[in-house]
Amino acid sequence: MSFKLFLASTIAAQAVLCASAPAFAASLDELVAAAKAEGKLTTIALPHDWCGYGAVIEGFKAKYGLEVNELNPDAGSGDEIEAIKANKGNTGDQAPDVIDVGLSFGPSAKAEGLLQPYKVSTWDTIPDSAKDADGHWYGDYYGVMSFGINKDLVKESPADWADLLKPELANAVALAGDPRVSSQAISAVFAAGLSAAGGDVAKAGEAGLDFFKDVVAKGNFVPVIGKSASLAQGTTPIIAAWDYNLLSWRDTLAGNPPIDVVVPKTGVLAGVYIQAISAYAPHPNAAKLWMEYLYSDEGQLGWLKGYCHPIRFNDLAKNGKIPQELLDKLPPAEGYANAVFPTLDEQAAYNETITKNWDSVVGADVK
Repeated sequence: MSFKLFLASTIAAQAVLCASAPAFAASLDELVAAAKAEGKLTTIALPHDWCGYGAVIEGFKAKYGLEVNELNPDAGSGDEIEAIKANKGNTGDQAPDVIDVGLSFGPSAKAEGLLQPYKVSTWDTIPDSAKDADGHWYGDYYGVMSFGINKDLVKESPADWADLLKPELANAVALAGDPRVSSQAISAVFAAGLSAAGGDVAKAGEAGLDFFKDVVAKGNFVPVIGKSASLAQGTTPIIAAWDYNLLSWRDTLAGNPPIDVVVPKTGVLAGVYIQAISAYAPHPNAAKLWMEYLYSDEGQLGWLKGYCHPIRFNDLAKNGKIPQELLDKLPPAEGYANAVFPTLDEQAAYNETITKNWDSVVGADVK
């Protein structure tokens, strides 16, 4: 689906809150009271510089006075699912209440009985294409796969995936996660393959593995999980990551060193992430209140401040709720014009291809 069609669908596609939907407390006040009685929310895999999550978490704590127990901020989507499985009978601090994972992880986690349904009060403004009809998971935000470049070390920024093979980029290219478990890293491999395969989604998974095999063979790959610190220090001078992460890192580093953020010319991949509540959440009311906050106008604008396009973006824009200064800080729209939004079936296929074959094809142990 093209970016324009996807955006159009976020206005046109609406869902009706069904009578059988799992209900929260009779009122928001009752939900708040029930959440405060639990006293705590346990999150996982929410780095503070990802999507503006640091400010979002602080906003939630300030608004409702709950403690937020943050588990493993650098975990990948697969790690989050495993954390639910490993803590089915655990009501302690190691059991996550909520998860934020790549879109493809939603249906599989639902099928395994790992998620409990809940429909937020703004449910009808979330597009059908980005939510489970029964409320087990729902899209939260999206961005596009891009390059973050340390300009002190890389004078000529790569403009497309093929540029990452240039000899002058020896020991320079990294992923922002382990492609065997991280949705962000899997997406980067797929995006590179999408470029190499001329836009053929069916071939992009294998093409992405072959591409990174070449990057390794040429000595350009750094088997280190790229973060803002490694970008700044020069350990990973080029990182393939979501645009919102890179833009946040750029702002945080404030020119020391200067960071260039480039949307590649081809293989422009859009990625939707989703929220869900663990079926075994020790604090189910706090989890529901967290979802209400994230999908409120306040929560959605919090993500936008972190350069993530919130899933309710068009609804907010249509109703004039996005401050102009926020709109002005977003990257140029033309970089997103050719973005590809893979279907769930397509994501499931390339997820399996990449995670199962990374070791045998590429052979780089990313840590």
